[in-house]
Amino acid sequence: MTSTNAKTATLYRMVMTKHMCPFGLKSRDLLRRQGYRIDDRHLTSRAEVDAFKAQHDVQTTPQTFIDGQRIGGYDDLRRHFGKTVRDKSRSTYRPVIALFAMAAAMALATSWAALGQLVTVAAVEWFVAFAMCLLALQKLKDVQSFATMFLNYDLLAQKWVRYGYVYPFAEGLAGVLMVAGALMWLSIPVALFIGTIGAVSVFKAVYVDKRELKCACVGGDSNVPLGFVSLTENLMMIAMAVWMLVKITMLGH
Repeated sequence: MTSTNAKTATLYRMVMTKHMCPFGLKSRDLLRRQGYRIDDRHLTSRAEVDAFKAQHDVQTTPQTFIDGQRIGGYDDLRRHFGKTVRDKSRSTYRPVIALFAMAAAMALATSWAALGQLVTVAAVEWFVAFAMCLLALQKLKDVQSFATMFLNYDLLAQKWVRYGYVYPFAEGLAGVLMVAGALMWLSIPVALFIGTIGAVSVFKAVYVDKRELKCACVGGDSNVPLGFVSLTENLMMIAMAVWMLVKITMLGH
């Protein structure tokens, strides 16, 4: 038996043959998780959508009504329930944290599979190499956007614009070679070169010139602030190159 005190909401959302609004589904899910019984009303044609917008003087769907009051779209519904709404223009370190966390997980998994142990020197090496590959992948998704953002602070790119287009490939190449432990005569100088130029450029832009910029480290569409994380990426490459050089020298003796 349905309780007469059950909370109810009316949800208008687009459900068409070739399109089902994802925000309508998210609104329905959120309402259910908040304990609401939903009067789920489908807008099945463009004419119905346009008529609904005109009737309620709204620009978008879905639209949720609770107790006869229009709450609004999915973001408005989240606010209504006191939940956070992501500001896409706000700076965030989330992409970098996710990338480094995945690189660490991959490195530990590789160490376990290859050596039977989680924490090894090789795991640290793989972590840096995997991180370089993942960072390069983010840049290679849209090299044009990366190169444009890179010009804001990289000293070499400002002198030679094409360097911004070369950088993602160089970083990816060095990372892959370091994962394989091959052609160190190539990967070491490449990592050392791009890491040093990058570190100097970031340090000058952030700590000397005091500029507030977005980092191109995870691609040209990111909102990651240029600063400590960007500097760490470059110092990590330098440290990896130096370590590999020392390791080769020690093995040579």
